[in-house]
Amino acid sequence: MSEDMTLCGVLNEMRLKEEQCDMVLRVDEVEFKVHKIVLCAGSPYFRALFTRWSSSDQTVHRITDVSPHIMELIIHYIYTQEIRVTTDNMQALLVTADYLLMQDLVHGCCDFLKAHLSPENCLAIWEYAEAHSYSELQDQAYTYVLHHFEDIVWSPSSKFLELNEEQLGGILQRDELNVKQEKMAFQAIIRWIKHEPDVRKQHIVNLLLKVRLALIDLEYLEYIKTHPLVSSFQECQTIITSTLTAIKNVGTNIGHLGPLARQRLPYSILFAVGGTRKLSSTNVLETYNSKMDSWMCISCRKGKARVGHGTVFLDGFVYVIGGSDSMFHLKTVCKFNPLDGTWNEVAHMNSHRSSVSVAILDGYIYAMGGSGGRGWLNTAERYQPSTNEWSLIPSMHEKRCKASATTLLGKIYICGGRNRTRSLFTAECFDPSYNQWSQIEQMHIPRRCLGVIALNNQVFAIGGLDGDNNRLQSVEAYNPHTNSWRMLASMFNPRSNFGIEVMDGRLYVVGGFNNKRATFNCEYYDEERDRWFNVQDMNIVRGGLSCCVISGLPNVTDYIVAYDDPL
Repeated sequence: MSEDMTLCGVLNEMRLKEEQCDMVLRVDEVEFKVHKIVLCAGSPYFRALFTRWSSSDQTVHRITDVSPHIMELIIHYIYTQEIRVTTDNMQALLVTADYLLMQDLVHGCCDFLKAHLSPENCLAIWEYAEAHSYSELQDQAYTYVLHHFEDIVWSPSSKFLELNEEQLGGILQRDELNVKQEKMAFQAIIRWIKHEPDVRKQHIVNLLLKVRLALIDLEYLEYIKTHPLVSSFQECQTIITSTLTAIKNVGTNIGHLGPLARQRLPYSILFAVGGTRKLSSTNVLETYNSKMDSWMCISCRKGKARVGHGTVFLDGFVYVIGGSDSMFHLKTVCKFNPLDGTWNEVAHMNSHRSSVSVAILDGYIYAMGGSGGRGWLNTAERYQPSTNEWSLIPSMHEKRCKASATTLLGKIYICGGRNRTRSLFTAECFDPSYNQWSQIEQMHIPRRCLGVIALNNQVFAIGGLDGDNNRLQSVEAYNPHTNSWRMLASMFNPRSNFGIEVMDGRLYVVGGFNNKRATFNCEYYDEERDRWFNVQDMNIVRGGLSCCVISGLPNVTDYIVAYDDPL
């Protein structure tokens, strides 16, 4: 313990024992005996109160507009620099800290609120921060509102319905507004108006202009046109009719329709990392914007070229793990900062791992199996970013190279792969609570070089190579509650060694090898319809790549094709 901390501890102990106290704070009927010099050091307000705003012989001060409980927390913080923050006392604590000019405590309270934003409280925090000029908290709460708008609209909280027309219009017009489908913006307007229809229905014209109407399908636009609120205002009818006419005239090239056709910025971006092209590995990143169905290449001169690696996003960084550089199996790990585009190496794994399987769980990165150059591995290890250290965990039941892994319901699932002799049907899961692996029901088809991902409380095993070296387009899903697999709709294309990720509720497969060569083809799976859909091809043909998804990037425009540029 440092001398300062020892001093704090002694002073607080003296306060609690009422030793050498020379000042009393009276809050309601509760008296707090304190040391004047300690409170002067902890709060500019108290320093002014004791030295300039009162006589030197005054020993009792009445403090108003604060509860005894909050004052006890404030005094405890001044003496110990420890604060007992909860969601229940936070607002009162923040107001009092601000009044007492205790900026460190104000910042701490704001940080607490930032970390505890939710669809239920973000609007209240935004309005509160705006009223008290906490600009950083205000900006973060507003960004949260934009990114979680759909959850907020249908939240049990009534705060959305209490917005005024200017606030709602400001939210709806932002490019950063995150809605899966543009019709959600219209539905939000209707819900808001129905809360006070007589007062609010007059705002339908102005609010309708904030909706990107040209992004809505024609069938739903016709529904909007006939909606009672819309049909009762001629201005609304004019807006909808002109939009419908313009869309029918220009067809799919709606970019010429101006603000009503401007795409919103994507909340999530899919990153495709590394892989092999023309027999050599690449370090080029590509990013996919689902709003525009477009890919963009990112310059990565300092990124190490890899194939057969794993990629995860954790705590603001993209980690690229193991793999090979087309010559050597790698144990190295590097991380990419998407905010400034820089790469840095972190601690090496204990083992060289090419064709490695990776997953994240509870703030750890797990690396499992792969090839170490001297054979296939059943060992596994995990990385803790805060200590920059890898540590071994129990080995898997089977050696697995070219398997794939994912996280679901607090466990890691790894499926398929190859051991020394064959492709594997088998799968197993790791439970960190018991620090052990358990085998689960085997897949219907042996698969190596497959993709494994969690979606809607199921584990999906997709594509790969079977035991006869046939590339697969089949898909199966594992239900952990029934310990069983079921077959689903097959991909359009057979593929192995591809990237796989879930973004915006869709399951994407990216690149890989088809039956002839590496491909840039991509598609996604819609589980509700049990159907696959093609999306835009990547710019670069590549197999042996891996993917991750980053959401809420403040500099998202660095990773998408500019909307005013030709695609």
